[in-house]
Amino acid sequence: MKISVIGCGYLGAVHAATLASMGHTVVGIDVDPGKVERLAGGDAPFFEPGLDELLRDGRATGRLTFSTDFAAAAGARIHFLCVGTPQSKTSDGADLSYLVSATESLLPHLSRGAAVVGKSTVPVGTVDMLGGILAGRPDVLLGWNPEFLRQGTAVKDTLVPDRLVYGAPGGRDAAFEPDGTPRGVTAVLDAVYEPLLCAGIPRLVCNSATAELIKSASNAYLATKVSFINAMSELCDASGADVRELSEAMGLDPRIGNRYLHAGLGFGGGCLPKDIRSLKTQAAMLGVESAKDWMGLVDSVNAGQRLRTVELARELCEGHLAGRTVTVLGAAFKPDTDDIRDSPALDVALRLAAAGAHVTVTDPKAINNAWMRYPQLRFEPSSARALEGAELVLLLTEWNEYRSLSPAAAGQLVRRRTLLDARNVLDAAAWEAVGWTVRGLGTNAGAPLVGPVEAKYAH
Repeated sequence: MKISVIGCGYLGAVHAATLASMGHTVVGIDVDPGKVERLAGGDAPFFEPGLDELLRDGRATGRLTFSTDFAAAAGARIHFLCVGTPQSKTSDGADLSYLVSATESLLPHLSRGAAVVGKSTVPVGTVDMLGGILAGRPDVLLGWNPEFLRQGTAVKDTLVPDRLVYGAPGGRDAAFEPDGTPRGVTAVLDAVYEPLLCAGIPRLVCNSATAELIKSASNAYLATKVSFINAMSELCDASGADVRELSEAMGLDPRIGNRYLHAGLGFGGGCLPKDIRSLKTQAAMLGVESAKDWMGLVDSVNAGQRLRTVELARELCEGHLAGRTVTVLGAAFKPDTDDIRDSPALDVALRLAAAGAHVTVTDPKAINNAWMRYPQLRFEPSSARALEGAELVLLLTEWNEYRSLSPAAAGQLVRRRTLLDARNVLDAAAWEAVGWTVRGLGTNAGAPLVGPVEAKYAH
């Protein structure tokens, strides 16, 4: 099948490359000439494990090409919309201007019977809005097929997804022409994903509104788990409990599970923060106050973890950050990516610098992106050089490189053996054994406070 993928960022580039690996003929279209040139040469313009190999394979077989010309999409049976839907610059809602522009540019090149299927994360009602743009083409199918990939594991998540979701008019429209040609969004998508369906990947067919909401709702739930355990971590610090033991015990309950129940600095990136804010805006527009308030609380707890980390850093510097030499391990919002969008690590680094600290940031992959965005910070590619002379070290992105650091070797480089593990991933005892002072978030670092019950019976 000939397929076009409109928008070649994280989602589109991975989707195009994986579809080509399934045997389809795919053209990726993007308005950025530099991005298209790199992708066409088998080189992803961002770091994503396994993607470069897929790009090179697609190029070698001739099944994968890239273009800046929408005319290259002509003749495709299905067109996937994968353009960005970032947070609006004027509100918490999603900016759909790129999606509208892409659909309008695609319109003259749609063949009779072609399907336009969105994959971008969008608010409810987007399909109806795009349906207005395509109103003059009743011969064109329109549906939604939300993505669930994670940066760092995007290739695997696309080739071995945990589910496929189709949003189709009326919920179900699987039908074929007498000659066996797919008719309806469901049948077309089944033909696209035939290898995955044959491998037993579950498929859910629903109406368009449900498909539009699924990705945002999933991300909102994951964000809720993260913010919940982070709220508990603050309670643990106040009471003398240890959030690591708390989350381990909670996670053994099969109704809860341990995934995303790890306390630390919180989430960032280009998906979770914007998606919960978009969901909050949608809930407000629909008059659903409970969902609006819930998303606002999740967002505020997440932001609070960054402020809390800065205050812990100040405490470890005897109350004064000004003039202190501080090393930040990590710039990407999560390991195994070079994405710095809404990075908690860089947010904390900027706040430390604003308080007068001399901050050096290191990261295995995100240094260039971070330096171009925040030239006011000092960046050092080598973690060993970044540690030299540090009075305080903060682990803010849990790259394996930092998780495997030798406490003794690191101790030889710094001026003062003080560490704030804001991701709660290091073996604190191993570091303390060689003279480090180690703090985490919610890890029983301080003396327990006298609670109300203890105070009542203290006499």
